[in-house]
Amino acid sequence: MNNIFPTSYLPDIQYIALFLKNEAPKIELFESYQKQSCRTRCNVMTANGLQTLTVPIVKTNGNHTLTKDIAISYKEPWQQIHQRCLEAAYRKTPYFEYYFPYLEKAFSTRFDRLIDLNEFCLKFILKILKINKEIVYTEDFSPILDANDYRISLSKWSSEATNFPKYYQVFDDRQPFVSNLSVIDLIFNEGPEAINYLNKLV
Repeated sequence: MNNIFPTSYLPDIQYIALFLKNEAPKIELFESYQKQSCRTRCNVMTANGLQTLTVPIVKTNGNHTLTKDIAISYKEPWQQIHQRCLEAAYRKTPYFEYYFPYLEKAFSTRFDRLIDLNEFCLKFILKILKINKEIVYTEDFSPILDANDYRISLSKWSSEATNFPKYYQVFDDRQPFVSNLSVIDLIFNEGPEAINYLNKLV
């Protein structure tokens, strides 16, 4: 059953659309952590183009550290950097002032583990979308049998492969539309219509 999702930092639109449609989604805790993936990265649109935001992490047990044990590094001011980027990118969107205060805590709270930060972000997204869905985690590791497993297929961001319908993006006067950004791009730009957009996908 393809219902195990990787943990994700401010997940992209495809991730959320699949998560909402899945009757019993679970988030993987017991995989060996995979670097340079949605687990620590999200993509947003700025006035200067596409920007990738990355959460710095610490592998407490080296390369064999399980996702559940990945710690967040605070050696650099990543929270301040991410908050400033999102404010610059989205403060002129129609719904920023309504929704961003709920997300702002992600950049003022010291989360020890990556999964705690990601859970906070996912709960924010579900709250804004008015979706009552429990966040459930795996209790052990199920082998990955093929490339369609969400832990693989959703790990690396893609705009070309999804090619979702266009919606309003705040910099559309200077930047071409980009599909499958972090779902916060859709939420800040489309507000209550975001859920209708998501329900039509995948």
